[in-house]
Amino acid sequence: MSLPHAILTALLERPSSGLELTRRFDKSIGYFWSATHQQIYRELGRLEREGLIRSLPTEKPARGRRKEYEVLSAGGEELARWAAEPQDPRTVRDPLLLRLRAAAVVGGVGLEEELSRHLELHRAQLAEYEAIERRDFPPVPDRPREDRLRHIVLRAGIELETFWTTWLTEALDELARPAGEAGAPS
Repeated sequence: MSLPHAILTALLERPSSGLELTRRFDKSIGYFWSATHQQIYRELGRLEREGLIRSLPTEKPARGRRKEYEVLSAGGEELARWAAEPQDPRTVRDPLLLRLRAAAVVGGVGLEEELSRHLELHRAQLAEYEAIERRDFPPVPDRPREDRLRHIVLRAGIELETFWTTWLTEALDELARPAGEAGAPS
């Protein structure tokens, strides 16, 4: 996924100013595609120059007003093209996994504390996702396709956080076992 496509998606859901867009990123799309506020503002300018979005007309003077953006037909076409193209899964690039591999070579002082910290962070994220699911996706028959797609994305986040909490718990249990003691079967 790319930042321009994330921005086009958000703007198609609701035209927004750059500030509103960065806040929405912090509360939704940012859960699975992060971007700094500077990156978002830079990309808005580029998308506007390329004719994919435009700032909405306003009666207020240009100085000191927030520009609100909407997606033009070319932007919608680009997003539809991108959404339909095949893309292979990406390799997981998590610094924690690399740090564990490095610790196997150079020793791992403080590893358990770091794994415990990560476990608490993932538990908190899981709880947040589950709260969003209870709030935004109560069991409803015949839910519209758009809502089902949004729920599928949220379920992916829940499943990923469930994986991390399970894996980190197992890793901590493994490291707590004395050397030479057999671990749990896989």
